[in-house]
Formats: sequence, C-alpha cells, structure tokens
Amino acid sequence: MGRKKITIVGAGNVGATAAHWAAEKELGDIVLVDIIEGMPQGKALDLMESRPVEGFDVTITGSNKYEETAGSDLVIITSGLPRKPGMSREDLLQKNKEIVVSVTKSVVAQSPECIIIVVSNPLDTMTYLAKAVSGFPKNRVMGMAGILDSARFRVFIAMELNVSVEDIQAFVLGGHGDSMVPLPRYSNVAGIPLTQLLSKEKIDKVVARTRKAGGEIVALLKTGSAYYSPSASVIQMAEAILKDKKRILPCCAYLEGEYGLNNIYFGVPVKLGSNGVEQVMEVSLTEEEKALVQKSGEAVRKSIASLNL
Repeated sequence: MGRKKITIVGAGNVGATAAHWAAEKELGDIVLVDIIEGMPQGKALDLMESRPVEGFDVTITGSNKYEETAGSDLVIITSGLPRKPGMSREDLLQKNKEIVVSVTKSVVAQSPECIIIVVSNPLDTMTYLAKAVSGFPKNRVMGMAGILDSARFRVFIAMELNVSVEDIQAFVLGGHGDSMVPLPRYSNVAGIPLTQLLSKEKIDKVVARTRKAGGEIVALLKTGSAYYSPSASVIQMAEAILKDKKRILPCCAYLEGEYGLNNIYFGVPVKLGSNGVEQVMEVSLTEEEKALVQKSGEAVRKSIASLNL
C-alpha cells in the first residue's frame, strides 16, 4: 500500500507551514516544490531534521522540478503572489493566472489521478481556472477558503463569549472575499444557536470582522499575508480526503444549480472523502440570505469572466 504522497506547490509561508502541519499529522510523504533554487530543499531538510524531536516518520523532499511529484495522491497549490497592503484579491488576478495555469499543467502531467486543492488568490477564480486547465472532473478540484473563513468567524465568537473554540460551529457561504456570507442562524456554541447568545449588534460586528479578517492581517504584517490559519485549514481538508473521513466542511466547490448558481466555484458545505468533493450539502436560506449569496455569486462570476477563458 505504502504511504500517501502529497505535493505542495509553493514553499513560501503558506506552503512550508502546510508541509509542517501535514508532516506532524503523518498524512503522507511530502514534496515541496518552488521555483526558487535551494529554498524548498532547505525547508524540507529543516523539517526532516525536526522528525526525531516530534517523532513523525514521513519524508519531506524539496524540489524545483515536477518529476519528483509523480504519482501524487493530493496536490495543494499555494503558489502566487501574496497580497500587499491596499491590494484586493482581485488585483492579483492577472499575475496569479499565469502562475496557476503553468503549475496546474505541470502537476497534471505527473499525477493524472490526483486531487487538487487550490489556495492561491483570488481563490474562487483560481480554482475555476485549475479545473479548466486540468480537465479534471469537478469532485477532484476544489479550493480552500470556507474552513479559514469559518475558523475566523469561530475565533471571533470565542473571543466575544470567552468560551472554547472547540464548542463553536460556524457557517460561512460564498466567495472568499468581502462578499462572503457568514450565517449566524446556522452557527452555534455547543448546539446553542448563536442568535441566543449574542445580540444582533454584536453578531454584526463579528460578521464584519470575519469578512475583513484577511485584510486585517495583511495591514498588520505589511509584507505578506496570513499563513498559519490558511495552511492549517488546507491540511484539515487534506486529512479528510486522505483518511476518507467524509467530513462536512465548507469548501470552494463547483456548482451546477445548487444554491441557484451554475458553472461557478463557490464556498459551500461539502462532504469531503477519498473521492474529493463527494456531495454538496444544500441548506435552506431566508430571502435575505439568498440575496447575499446571489450578490457574492455575482462578484465571483465577474472575477471568473475577467480570466477570458
């Protein structure tokens, strides 16, 4: 049987930290790929040397070429330019488009049976692009955003209520950006609806902070964007797929009519297992929530259209 094989493209902060979480969970052998010579090799070796201390037995290899990624079960694409202060995710579109096209082609040539998770921004658009370029079925190409957005929502709720994050379930739909749709009605603390624990005013404040959470970190760091939370989020997806856990997680998935949206990648709750996105879970929405979802859908659609595919 052997171990699973995971390729992480982009050995910057998100990619290298994802390799760290994946190695520590012993999810499989890892290949870290980057165009910068020596960087993925150095980070891989550094991580390898932490194995005796942390007690994990997977191999981490760094490479500047794709040959070493051959036969990967899962490929995580993090490559692309990070956001700078004042930059929207959309500003990155044209620059990251060429990167994602070339990475996807290289990956698919070596691992035609893999499952792809995209982390590059603008997320929904780059995931759409990866599906178009790979020619893969929709279940094998997805994007990481919803877990991160809901994790941010959960942490802000925990801070507000001074309770453990473990007992908080939060629900976020929509595109990864300012138009995302956090749904307080489907969010709860140990089963108690959020709407019973926080006033509408406090909930609105938490929702607003969730929408702008990525930008808040970009503004503080000044030279880069978030990486601990995005990398942890993508590895939660990886674990669900590689261990066939059938977890229900919010992910960026291809929609064909669900939530009234078609031919679009969009953040929705899905069942994640060894076949990738095994099911899109549809929940009933109020008219107000539906309007917010449509608005977010329009924003994503506009971004996808600007790819000129």
